[in-house]
Amino acid sequence: MNRKQFISIAGVSTLGLAFPAQPFSSDNYTKNKISLAQWSMNKSFFSGKKDPHNFAVYAANMGFAGVEFVNQFYFDQLKNGTTSSKNVSSLAKILNSRANDNDISNVLIMVDEEGNLADSSSKVIKTAIEQHKKWVELAAEIGCHSIRVNLSGENDLKRWIDKSVEGLNGLCGFAKTMGINIIVENHGGFSSNGSFLAQVMKKTNLDNCGTLPDFGNFCVAYSQGSDPVCEEWYDMYKGVSELMPFAKSVSAKSYDFDDNGNETKIDYAKMMDIIKKNNYKGFIGIEYEGSRLDEIEGILATKKLIQRFL
Repeated sequence: MNRKQFISIAGVSTLGLAFPAQPFSSDNYTKNKISLAQWSMNKSFFSGKKDPHNFAVYAANMGFAGVEFVNQFYFDQLKNGTTSSKNVSSLAKILNSRANDNDISNVLIMVDEEGNLADSSSKVIKTAIEQHKKWVELAAEIGCHSIRVNLSGENDLKRWIDKSVEGLNGLCGFAKTMGINIIVENHGGFSSNGSFLAQVMKKTNLDNCGTLPDFGNFCVAYSQGSDPVCEEWYDMYKGVSELMPFAKSVSAKSYDFDDNGNETKIDYAKMMDIIKKNNYKGFIGIEYEGSRLDEIEGILATKKLIQRFL
């Protein structure tokens, strides 16, 4: 099947409507745009210094074209563990208003802590699918093209692949009725192995299923203990290359920068070359996770670096 992507229509309610899929590489999308992942400002949002409902305002003030939400900042309205919520529309109204007022596209929602979509138990997978549905509904309401999910649960590789396909098939079926993609990030465990996640994509083989390649999330083995450190890394450039054929969005991770403005752990020239070789024309989302620079400085340094290659 052809793998398609849905163009974001910020501020337009799409709940219950399936819009025609349009690939990001089509003539109506001639260049990459840069979006801001909400996790880049997680310290400000978790501390209460900034209001997550105003995320689009903050992003617009830094010159971004789109925003990528994180569901954790809206658990107070869409409670963790519920299968749906009457609060979806009220939250969508606020987020759409901020996006429209600031000429911002709502790109995607990153979903965490809503159950294991690759669990060994089909019953657990079914429950996880139900818990993810409210975020699909919200994504449709605010004009996102995707929600990002995690594939965790099963510890045996072969069964993990099969259970991942089971979970994705179930959730993608619901999401397709609303014109929403389900995309998987390399985000720990087997998913941080690019080859394994690519196998899941090939076996799932659905138009509205894809990947969110993250430049930095390629740790495949952590040490034990209260303060685990990565003991084994999957080659990040190989991993991104393996995931880009299925990519419906891209997460440009950053940690720190040298005096020339280059990322100290990731060769951005190499990463951007991989993106270009795959003819990717969609949003590139910035996810700054450093500590030396403050949030705004780190975000803008990452943005400047990406613009150098675009």
